[in-house]
Amino acid sequence: MGQLAEQANGERQARMMLSMIAEPDDPVTGRILHQVGGAETIRLLEDNGPVPGMNRADAIAWRQRLTPRIDDDIPERIADADRQRTGTLIPTDADWPHALNDLGARAPYLLWTHGATSLLSDGLADRVTITGARAATEYGTNVAAHLAGELARDEHTIVSGGAYGIDGAAHQAALAAGGNTIAILAGGVDRPYPRGHADLLARIGDVGLLASETAPGATPTRYRFMARARLLGTLSGATVIPEASFRSGSLLVPAEAHRHGRAVGAVPGPVTSVTSMGPHELIKRGVGHVVSDTADVTAMLDSLGDPARRLNRETPAYPLAAPAFGPPRRPRPRL
Repeated sequence: MGQLAEQANGERQARMMLSMIAEPDDPVTGRILHQVGGAETIRLLEDNGPVPGMNRADAIAWRQRLTPRIDDDIPERIADADRQRTGTLIPTDADWPHALNDLGARAPYLLWTHGATSLLSDGLADRVTITGARAATEYGTNVAAHLAGELARDEHTIVSGGAYGIDGAAHQAALAAGGNTIAILAGGVDRPYPRGHADLLARIGDVGLLASETAPGATPTRYRFMARARLLGTLSGATVIPEASFRSGSLLVPAEAHRHGRAVGAVPGPVTSVTSMGPHELIKRGVGHVVSDTADVTAMLDSLGDPARRLNRETPAYPLAAPAFGPPRRPRPRL
């Protein structure tokens, strides 16, 4: 074999290829990539020899899992991305967000981008993730819009996932305030999802940034939404949840933020509202700071460098244990 490795023109193209073969948040592939780089990872995948740090049985299992995903059209897909001038970022690029390096073996192989990648080169405290319920209430969207608008006017970049509900309200408010916003997508940057937000995402691509670890043409899947949570949670100095149900998949985002030492904020809401249960649980578990205004978010960002002011990072960050979903094993909340 070895044909694909021979066609990889440097580290960037090798990582582009790898993103078309391996699913995001695959720590086995990530460990190999971290040790030997993209080009050698592709070669090892196509070879039958030993793999650094793996016994023979594990190496066989890794290859059997990924080699069926090596398609003949990968070089052509790389060429198409180049023709369409789809951007990419790898760890050696100036705009690579070093915050993602905290993920270790779970870091993305690369980021596919459309828009202003300079928004990723700012400091950790310059970005705030606001995400939560898709089926948000008017209260939740109003709070999300207020926080995002005020923070954007204060020159913070608003990070979210482009979805309906809280995400959309946060993006729209940041744009309306003339501020910066980043949408982290679970599919390719050329496939706006949800379709009802096609205009919004196009606007973000024009004046902000669309980014994804999945290649152009890739469709969002349940697992990719879950994997994306680690990017949303680690990219920003603070994550704020205005609304989320008790089993919402959006709660994976503050879980990742908390795990990696970022601040977490939760907005209290009516005790009768299902979409307030997630923020309330974060507060009860000692994971989330109470957020009632932008000053609370600013205070969280200011405290990033002071471990004494952080909440207990040993506190379980996710409200409920849930069944694992596929390799690599991750919590499986109801989205």
